[in-house]
Amino acid sequence: MDPSILILVISFTFLLIIGTPVSISIGVSTLLTMLVSIDFIPAVTTTAQRMGGGLNSFSLLAIPFFILSGLLMGQGGIARRLVEFAKVLIGMFPGGLAFVNVISCTLFGAISGSAVAATSAIGSFMIPTMNKEGYDKNFNAAITVASSTTGLLIPPSNILIIYSLASGGVSIAALFVAGYIPGLLMAAFLMIVCAIYARIKKFPVGERPCLKDVALRSWEAIPSLALIFIVIGGIIKGIFTATEASVIAVLYAGFLSLVVYKEIAWGDLKPLLVKAGETTAIVLLLIATSTAMSWILSYENIPQDLSTQLLNLTENPLVILLTINIILLLVGVFMDMTPAVLIFTPILLPVAESLGLSPLHFGIIMIMNLCIGLCTPPVGSVLFVGCSVAKTSIGSLIKPLLPMYAAMIFALLLVIFIPALSEFLPEFFGLYNMP
Repeated sequence: MDPSILILVISFTFLLIIGTPVSISIGVSTLLTMLVSIDFIPAVTTTAQRMGGGLNSFSLLAIPFFILSGLLMGQGGIARRLVEFAKVLIGMFPGGLAFVNVISCTLFGAISGSAVAATSAIGSFMIPTMNKEGYDKNFNAAITVASSTTGLLIPPSNILIIYSLASGGVSIAALFVAGYIPGLLMAAFLMIVCAIYARIKKFPVGERPCLKDVALRSWEAIPSLALIFIVIGGIIKGIFTATEASVIAVLYAGFLSLVVYKEIAWGDLKPLLVKAGETTAIVLLLIATSTAMSWILSYENIPQDLSTQLLNLTENPLVILLTINIILLLVGVFMDMTPAVLIFTPILLPVAESLGLSPLHFGIIMIMNLCIGLCTPPVGSVLFVGCSVAKTSIGSLIKPLLPMYAAMIFALLLVIFIPALSEFLPEFFGLYNMP
C-alpha cells in the first residue's frame, strides 16, 4: 500500500478511536497525508483551499434552511398531528400502533429531511404510547430507529443535495423525485415486519375511530402534508429551484408553527435559530474536511486504482456490483453519512458507471446503504438517539432490529436490480437535466 494512504487510514482510525470528532479526524488525517509529499506551509494552504472550495456551492445554501424548517416542524406541533392522522387511518389493525410509527416517521422524516429529528420527535411521542399499550419496549425503539431513515430518501433531503455535489452535478430535482419509490418501498417492507411481529407477539388492537375523528385528524394534518406538495410540486413545475424551495419550507413551517398551530412563540425563535446555526456549522465542517480528503484521495489516484482493482476482480458485473454494496454497508457501519458520501462517491461512482449504472440510480443505492448504517453500531447516530429516547441500551435493540435490517436490505436489492424503481419518476417528469 502507498505510504501516504497508509498514513491516512491509520491516523483517521486512531483519531476516531480516541474520540476525536469526525470532522476534525478527517481534516487532521488529510493534512498528515499531504505532509508526506508536500512541505508544511503548502500542505496547510492546500488543505484550507480545498476546504473552502468544498463549500463554494450555491446548492449548499439549501442545507441551513432545511435544517431550520425541520426544527420548526419538530417543535411546532407537526409531528403530533401526523401521528394522530396515521393513527385514525390504520391504528385499528392488529399491531396498528407499529404501523402508525412507521408511517409517522416516514412522513415526518420526509417533511423535515432528518432521520435524527424524526426519531426524536416521533419517538418521544410514539414509544411511550406503545409502551402503555403493551408493545415490547425494545421493539418500539427499534421500529422507530429503522423507519426514521426512510425520510432521507424522500425529499427534502440534505444528504441528496450533498450527493449531488459529490457526484459532480447530478440534478437535485431528479434525486429528490427518484427517492420517493425506494423510500416508500423500504417503509412498506418495515410494515410487513410489523405485521409479522404483531401476529407472533399478539400485539393489541386499537379502537376503531368514528367518522368524525377521521375527518378531524385528516383536516388537522392537511396543512402539514401540504408542505411536501408545495416543495416538490414547485420544483417539478420549475417555479423554484431546490435551494429556493428550502426557503419556502422555512416560511411555510414558520407560518404553521407560529400562526396556525401557535405551538411556538416568537420568543422561541432565537434558540431555534441558534440550534440551526450550530447544526449547520457541524454539517458544513464535515463537508469541508471531507472535500479535502476526497481531493487527496484523487491526488493519490486512489479512485482510479480501486476502480481498476474492482473491475479486475471478476468479469461478472453482478459480483462487482454486490461488492460495491458490501463496501457501502461496511462504510455506513463505521462512518457518518455526510463524509461517507463525499469521500466514497468519487471512488465508487466511476466503477458503477462502468457497469452501466446511471449516477442517479447509484446515488439512491448509496443512500439506501448508508441509511442502514445509521441504524447499526458503533457509529449509528439514529440508533443512539433512539436508545436515548426509549431509555434502553444498544444491545437490547439489536435482536428486534435484525428482521428490520433484512427488510431494508431486501428493499435495497430490489432497487439495485430494478433501476426503474429510482429512474421512472425523474424520467416521467423530465427532471434529469434540471438543476
